[in-house]
Amino acid sequence: MSDGPFRPFETALDRDRTLAQLRAALEGAEDGELFLERKRSEALVLDDGRIKTASYDASEGFGLRAVAGEVAGYAHATELSEAAIGRASETARLAVGDGGGVMAPPPAGTNRRLYTDADPIDGQSFPVKVDTLREIDAFARALDSRVVQVTATIAASLQEVAILRPEDVLVTDVRPMTRVNVSVIVEENGRRESGTAGGGGRVTLDGLLEPQDWQAKAREALRIALVNLRAEPAPAGVMDIVLGPGWPGILLHEAIGHGLEGDFNRKKSSAFAGLMGQQVAAKGVTVLDDGTIPDRRGSISVDDEGTPSGKNVLIEDGVLVGYMQDRQNARLMGAQPTGNGRRESYAHIPMPRMTNTYMLGGDSDPADIVAGLDDGIWAVGFGGGQVDITNGKFVFSCTEAYRVKNGKVGAPVKGATLIGDGATALGQIRALGNDMALDPGMGNCGKQGQWVPVGVGQPTVMIGGLTVGGAAA
Repeated sequence: MSDGPFRPFETALDRDRTLAQLRAALEGAEDGELFLERKRSEALVLDDGRIKTASYDASEGFGLRAVAGEVAGYAHATELSEAAIGRASETARLAVGDGGGVMAPPPAGTNRRLYTDADPIDGQSFPVKVDTLREIDAFARALDSRVVQVTATIAASLQEVAILRPEDVLVTDVRPMTRVNVSVIVEENGRRESGTAGGGGRVTLDGLLEPQDWQAKAREALRIALVNLRAEPAPAGVMDIVLGPGWPGILLHEAIGHGLEGDFNRKKSSAFAGLMGQQVAAKGVTVLDDGTIPDRRGSISVDDEGTPSGKNVLIEDGVLVGYMQDRQNARLMGAQPTGNGRRESYAHIPMPRMTNTYMLGGDSDPADIVAGLDDGIWAVGFGGGQVDITNGKFVFSCTEAYRVKNGKVGAPVKGATLIGDGATALGQIRALGNDMALDPGMGNCGKQGQWVPVGVGQPTVMIGGLTVGGAAA
C-alpha cells in the first residue's frame, strides 16, 4: 500500500472504465455510488509502566451500492481493480431488477474543509509518542501516593475517501483523528477506584502531546478516581436529576438522538415517528445535529454519500422540526438529505447517523440549578448505557455523581443508574444552564454493528422525576 496521496484514479483504476462499470450497475436504479477508501491507524497503550500495545493497521477497499426503492444491493472488496469492481457491479445490480427507476440528483458540491488533511500518524515520531506515554505515567504517579496504576493511550488515524457517482461527480475527503486518554487507579485502606479522562478530535497530535494538555487529563482522571474513593452507595427511587454540561449529553445522544434518525421514523419504529411539528419537549429545549463544527470528532466535511454536512435543527423550542437523513430515506420520505449518511468503512452500507448532537443552553446559572434540587442526584459523568429505540427507554450508569439535599451538594455516590425514556425526559426538563459545552472528543456511536465517531454536548440540565437505580434508600 502506498503512503502517498490517495488518488485511486491516478494509480490503480482508470476513471472512465470504472465510471462505465458503475453506470452499468446502476442502470434503472434510483441512486448509488462507488465508495473508495484507504485508512491507516496507530494506537500505543502504556499500562503499569510498560508498553502493552503498539498496533498499526492499514486497509483499503471499495463498496459499490445500487438503490431501488427500499432495497439496496451492496458489494465490497479489498482489491482496487477493474476486475473486482466488475464483479461487485454484477452483484449490486441484482437489487435493481428490471430497473425503471429515475436517478436521484447528485449531492450539491462544496469546497469547505473543516479540518486539516495532515497525517497525524507521521506528524510525531514513534519515540516521541513512547516517551510521552512514559512521562504521563510518571507525572500521574507523582501527583498522589495513592495512585497504584496508570494507563495512557495515544491513538491516531487517517481516513481518505473518494466517492464516484454515475454523473461523473467525484467527491473526496481526508479525515484525520487523534485521541489521548489517561486512566488511573487509586487505592486507600484496601479500596480501589478508577478515573478516566481524555479527548481529541480531527487535529494533529501536536497539541495533544504538549505537557499542559496531557497533564490536565491526568489531573482530571485522578480527581475522578479520588471522588469515587470516598463515594457512598447510591440511593434508589424516583427523584429530580441535574445533569452536568458537556459529556452527559451522551444521554441526549442515545435516548433521543437515535430516535430522530430518518430510517427509524420512515419505518415507524421510533418513539418520535409521526410527531413532526408537535411538542415533544419542554419549551425552551432546542436540539441540533451539527457536522460542520471545525476540528470536532463528529464533524465531516461531506458524509459518506458525498452530501455536505449540515447544521440541522431537530427540536426547536420543544417542537420536533427535523430528522437526520441519508439519501435513500430522505427520498422515500419526501425530504432532503441532511448530510448524515455515514458508514464505518468501505465494507458497510451507509445509513442515517448522528455527527455532533447537542442541546442549546438557556439562561439559568448552573449553581442555581443545583441549589434548586430539594432531594436528588447531580450527575456529572457518565459511562455506558442501553437504549430501546422503539420506546426510547434508557438505562445509564454514572461515573461521577453527588447526592443533593435541600440544595446542598453532599457526598459522591457510587453505582447510580438513571432509568427513564427519552420522550418523557424531554418533557420533564425544568431548567437549562447558560454553560452549554461540547464533550472533549471521545465519543463513538454504534448502530446495526457499525461504529462511527461522534460528538455530544449540552448545558447543565434539570430533569424532574427520573428513576435512580442504586442501593436501597
